[in-house]
Amino acid sequence: MTIPFVDLPAQQRSLQAELEAVFREVIGKCDFILGDAVDQFEKEFAAFVGARHAIGVGSGLEALKLSLKVAGIGIGDEVIIPANTFIATALAVSAVGATPVLVDIDEATFNIAPPLIVGAITTRTKAIIPVHLYGQPCDMDEIMAIAQQHKLVVIEDACQAHGAKYKGHGAGAFGLTGCFSFYPAKNLGACGDGGAIVTNNDAVAMRLRRLRNYGQECKYVHIERGVNTRLDTMQAAILRIKLRHLGEWNQARVRHAARYSAQLRGVQTPVVAPNRTHIFHLYVIRISRRDALQKQLTTAGIQTGIHYPIPIHLQQAYAALGKGRGSFPVTERLADEILSLPMFAELSDLQIDFICAAVQQAGN
Repeated sequence: MTIPFVDLPAQQRSLQAELEAVFREVIGKCDFILGDAVDQFEKEFAAFVGARHAIGVGSGLEALKLSLKVAGIGIGDEVIIPANTFIATALAVSAVGATPVLVDIDEATFNIAPPLIVGAITTRTKAIIPVHLYGQPCDMDEIMAIAQQHKLVVIEDACQAHGAKYKGHGAGAFGLTGCFSFYPAKNLGACGDGGAIVTNNDAVAMRLRRLRNYGQECKYVHIERGVNTRLDTMQAAILRIKLRHLGEWNQARVRHAARYSAQLRGVQTPVVAPNRTHIFHLYVIRISRRDALQKQLTTAGIQTGIHYPIPIHLQQAYAALGKGRGSFPVTERLADEILSLPMFAELSDLQIDFICAAVQQAGN
């Protein structure tokens, strides 16, 4: 048996007729830029998350960059982010001229550790970007309380958390903005790049719509210096189809995670913190002999991933931060010990059982 890490063709086959129909519709209308499907998807996605507005953009990175810009973050400012995240979180901060300030993570959930945020705050700190990593929300009550006390902006990186909830409220709907990616392998993935920003602030939503489209208030009337980062109509039409299935797909992922956790022994399985709805964008285990296990699973025909093998502070791109090995011990330990097992809605019980048996066999 060969098991892919993510089986995108399986999802596409299940939606083929629906996708072909919307493809023909968009081609027929030729409204390729900010067409009807973009406006419709934005309304539907905002309702799904539980926010007043959604603004479609070109990627999750662009969502973060524009959010920082509307928050007034720029040169000389500092933004607190977790050390354990995809590099895009840091790149967005750098792109607006600010400095990413890394803090270590909670060893149980792998998310940012709120008590460590306080110690990282300086007079230059302007914002916090909590990352709802792997599909599990951060402790938003504590993070929002810290932000309020220190008058900081919260911008949520929800790029892996489409449909995740904290105390019944959607991830992304707590801060000034919430940022999502529609990279094809996400729980809600486009057929190419795409992203969205959600917000409950009417003025922020209006400015984001302007900024993503050359700073235009209306055609050829440019109020400010914007950019071109628009979710295109074809991707929005595809995402509308997939959004209708997302709740069902997320429930399937939760069932798959439970089946994994019930069978796996000798490894640390994911911990779901209280008051969270984890939607398992990734199913990440922890084991000291990670590299050997990964090699054995590859030999058995099972694809796996590591999210993430090199922490941001040890990347050459961020050598200037001056944070060497030992700066963030929990993040560094995880980088050597975590392994992402196959996870997608179409995963079968037979495949999960095969994977679990292979993990157990590798441990004997």
